[in-house]
Amino acid sequence: MTDAWCLPSCLTVEGKSYGIHADYRDVLDVIQCLNGKDEPEFIRWYVALSLFYKEEVPVCHRSAAMNAMADFIACGQPQSCAPGPKLLDWQRDAAVIVADVNRVAGQEVRALPFLHWWTFIAYFNAIGEGQLSTLLRVRGKLRRGRKLEPWEMDYYRENRALVDGREPPTVQEQQEKARLERILAGKEP
Repeated sequence: MTDAWCLPSCLTVEGKSYGIHADYRDVLDVIQCLNGKDEPEFIRWYVALSLFYKEEVPVCHRSAAMNAMADFIACGQPQSCAPGPKLLDWQRDAAVIVADVNRVAGQEVRALPFLHWWTFIAYFNAIGEGQLSTLLRVRGKLRRGRKLEPWEMDYYRENRALVDGREPPTVQEQQEKARLERILAGKEP
């Protein structure tokens, strides 16, 4: 556990201090790596550790290093054991997140050369009412099968792709869709 009144730039793992990449962009890269599905989990953890720590952690200490990294990402706060539906995607929801974080921070945080992860999360947690809270409220109700209020239904209709959190179609997917539409319209054999 780390001290909530300081912004750590290193973590102690098995008695040794390791420098860390504590900027919010670095931590978001670590999270994206861990959430990826292209590689096996053990490779994702290995890459995440390499991105997070400034020097290589010995194999015998990697488990403790993973726990320390996870604790840092959670800002030293205990995490709930009961997972619910995933409501937030740091990459897909980036535009909405950064707009509200900028509003709370009173500045463009992406222009800062360094912003500690814990400071970024403090801004994030202070967002309150705004476009992100609306997005997450509607997304949460839909994923839990709850009825939307009329204004929420309007929001959903106007922002369906954002709320559903779908990846935009790739060029190949768009081409395949167009090809299938031509076939269905009888314009292609």
